Parts: sequence; C-alpha cells; structure tokens
Amino acid sequence: MIIGVNERGEKHFLAIEDGVRESTQSWREVLLKLKSRGMNVPQLAIGDGAMGFWAALEEVYPKTRHQRCWMHKTMNVLNCLPKSLQPKAKQALHGIWQADTREDAEKAFDLFLATYEPKYPKAHIVPTEGS
Repeated sequence: MIIGVNERGEKHFLAIEDGVRESTQSWREVLLKLKSRGMNVPQLAIGDGAMGFWAALEEVYPKTRHQRCWMHKTMNVLNCLPKSLQPKAKQALHGIWQADTREDAEKAFDLFLATYEPKYPKAHIVPTEGS
C-alpha cells in the first residue's frame, strides 16, 4: 500500500496491490504504475524495513529522500528489550523524534544509546540504509 500526502497535509491512497512484501520486483511494478499515471517525484518516502521497497524506490525515483517509519523502528527496538523496560524505553525513543531541535534529538539519541546499548546491543537504533 502506498499513501501520498499533498502540500495541504491531506492523505490519499495511491496504490493498494498484492505483492511479495520484500520483493524489489513487486515494489518496482507498483512504483512504475504510479509513475506512468503521472505521479511526480516524491520529496520523501517513509516506510518500514522492507528492503525491496527501498531498492525499487532508488531505481524508479532516485532523488526521493528515504526515512524509516518511527513506529516500526520503535516496535523493533522495544521487541529487543525486556517488557519491564519497554515503557521507559518507548518514552526515550519518543524523546528523539519528538524533539524540538536537531540538537535536542541528538542529545536524546545519545542518552538512549548510553542507557540501553551496553546491556541490550540488539536494541539497535543507529540509522542504517533506508532508516
């Protein structure tokens, strides 16, 4: 599924199609159909960790900026922590993406790493390709 947001912040379904979630070919087909229907180059694409999507986006719309969905990233990180730590960790993660300034976000990011990474290295929040 692809949802677009226009300059007024209004959301619109652009594509809802069956496909193989991790398949670059499936995502390529969806993106090419959108392009053939006249969709302009998106300024930003936000998605989960499905590598096929990012690979296809790079082929079809190479100038589009990538951003990892914070909801998916938060869930993935929290799943690597004991349940007892998840509420505080979730609050700390929200402190990163809800920060008022980049500097505040970087401080919250560093605090999260210092707090959780030594004991729970799989709770990985460092940006990766497509993040």
